[in-house]
Amino acid sequence: MIEWLDTVIQGVLLGGLYALFAIGLSVTYGVMRLVNIAHGDFIILAAYLALPLVGGLAWNPFAVIPAVAIVMFALGYTLQRTLLNRTLGPDILPPLLVTFGFSIVIQNGLREAFSSDSRSLPLGALETASLSLGDTIAVGWFPLIAFLVAVALVFALSFVLSRTNTGIALRATADDPATAALTGIRSAHVYGLAMAMSFTLVAVGGVFSGIRTTFTPESGPLSLLYSFEAVVIGGLGSLWGTFAGAVILGVAQAIGAKFDAGFGILTGHLVFLAVLLIRPNGLFAKTR
Repeated sequence: MIEWLDTVIQGVLLGGLYALFAIGLSVTYGVMRLVNIAHGDFIILAAYLALPLVGGLAWNPFAVIPAVAIVMFALGYTLQRTLLNRTLGPDILPPLLVTFGFSIVIQNGLREAFSSDSRSLPLGALETASLSLGDTIAVGWFPLIAFLVAVALVFALSFVLSRTNTGIALRATADDPATAALTGIRSAHVYGLAMAMSFTLVAVGGVFSGIRTTFTPESGPLSLLYSFEAVVIGGLGSLWGTFAGAVILGVAQAIGAKFDAGFGILTGHLVFLAVLLIRPNGLFAKTR
C-alpha cells in the first residue's frame, strides 16, 4: 500500500512538470483557438537560451528564468503580431502550417548552433535532495518545487484573466472579437499579449525541463505531445482543467511504470485515448 501511495505522489509531482508545459498551450487555444505545433520546440528553445548563462556563466538555473522569460515574452509577441495574426481565421490550417514551419526552423537552427549532443541545466545538490515523509516515502525537492510553481502560475494566470483589464480584454476577444473591437479593444494587440503570456510560461517550463532531464534539438515534439494530452484530458481552454489533466497524465505514467518501465509512457497515451472516446471535450468544463 505504501509503495502505491509513493507511486501516486511521484506521478502527481511529474504532472506538475507537465502542467508547466501545457498551460501555455491552453492559453493560446483558449484565446485564439490556435494550436501551436511548435510549442514543444519553443520549450526546448527556452532551455537552450538558458544554457549559456548556466553552463558558461555558472548562474543558478532558477536565477536564469526571469531573463529567459523576458526574451520569450518579446519573441512571442513579435511572432504573433508579424506572422501568426495574418493566419488567423475560420480555417485552422494556415496557423498549423506556419507553426509547423517554426518547428522545423527551430530544430534545424538549434542543431546547427549546438549540435545534436544532449545538454542539461545542472542544479547541483538540489537535483537529488529529498524530503522524507515517514520511513518509506521520499519526495524530491526539485519535483516538489516544479509542482508548486505550476500551481502558483495557474493561480496567477487565473487572477490576471479574471481580475485585470488585460484579462477582460483577452476574454472578451476570445468570446467575440467583432464585438470586442467595437469597444476599442485591438484584437491584434490582444492576440500578441496572449502569445507573449504563453511564451513566458514556456520559458519557465523549458528551464525546469532542462533541469529535470537532458535535452536535444529534437526533444520538442515529445514535450508538445505531453502538453497536448494534458490540455485535451483536462478540457480545451480550461486552465485548472489543463492542470488536472497534466496530473492525471503524470499519475497514469507513474502507475504504468510501476508494472514495467516500458509501460509508463504507453499508459499515459492510453488514458488520453480513453478520455477522447468517453469525453471528447475533456473531463472538466471550460472556464476562463
